[in-house]
Amino acid sequence: MTEDFTTLVDLASARLGGRVLFANDEFFASRHNLVRREAPIFIADKFTPNGKWMDGWESRRKRGPGHDWCVIELGRRGIVQGVDIDTAFFTGNFPEKASIDTCDVAAMVSRRTMDRLPWSSILSPVALAGNTHNLFAISIKRPVTHLRFHIYPDGGVARLRVYGDVAVDWKKKKGIADLAAMENGGRALLASDEHFGLKNNLLLPGRAPNMGEGWESRRRRGPGHDWVIIRLGAPGHIEKVEIDTNHFKGNYPEIARLDGAFAPDAAVQDFVDNRVAFKPLLAEHKLRPHRRHLISRGIEKHETFTHVRMRIFPDGGVSRLRLYGRPRLA
Repeated sequence: MTEDFTTLVDLASARLGGRVLFANDEFFASRHNLVRREAPIFIADKFTPNGKWMDGWESRRKRGPGHDWCVIELGRRGIVQGVDIDTAFFTGNFPEKASIDTCDVAAMVSRRTMDRLPWSSILSPVALAGNTHNLFAISIKRPVTHLRFHIYPDGGVARLRVYGDVAVDWKKKKGIADLAAMENGGRALLASDEHFGLKNNLLLPGRAPNMGEGWESRRRRGPGHDWVIIRLGAPGHIEKVEIDTNHFKGNYPEIARLDGAFAPDAAVQDFVDNRVAFKPLLAEHKLRPHRRHLISRGIEKHETFTHVRMRIFPDGGVSRLRLYGRPRLA
């Protein structure tokens, strides 16, 4: 099974700290909309002094040579595996083509310095369609920190999603860390159900601002239970667990249980086919609504884990899962 790159972390998302530093033109709609986490919307009768309000980045109509562009600082340094140039609701005003350059720099990027940076192309000019998700796989394997997004010659893009894996230098980290955190390279690989909330929401920074930013399954009407499998940002020994049911009051799980596995070379399909053996990490733990459960007692003795499976009984919503431990690198 080839993994869908849209299930990876959106490295450019404002929720992770991504931001659009500057754009050469944003006459109709702000550049900042490009990295908003929320899906774009359309309001038919909403206008601004400059024209129709659009939920995206939109430049004016170009009447001479050249093209429009913006520079994006990723929320986390990472390896890009695919992009979604989402032109939702842009029908007669989307760009004809787009391209993307990247660089990996630690220094602050400004308009004055940007042309001196070591930019390299990861996406040559490609044709776009309007009001759709324009998906392009990326094959580079090096980490990057910034993107220069070009549109030809002008127009509007609702969102730019930059999917990939966070690159973490664990040698610079000391002590206990949240090994599951998205900003530390953690990622939810699989879940039994994501009807109301996505699995990767569990690993976002901070506490959830509302119920929509958690993982929530539909109501189970038969036997069984729901589950999610997390790939840790680094192999490690887990010492403390946090299961947060913040905002989940009438729809929280009754019980949660955690298991761990050491499978550094496992592919997603190995988990689908049940070829990975899990060992107990935390026995069944009674949950309460709208509550931060900090658990240090009852964690089973174990060696190093690379993956953790959380099972919830029978169904419901969890806003955050934190797995605090010490990374154990080869």
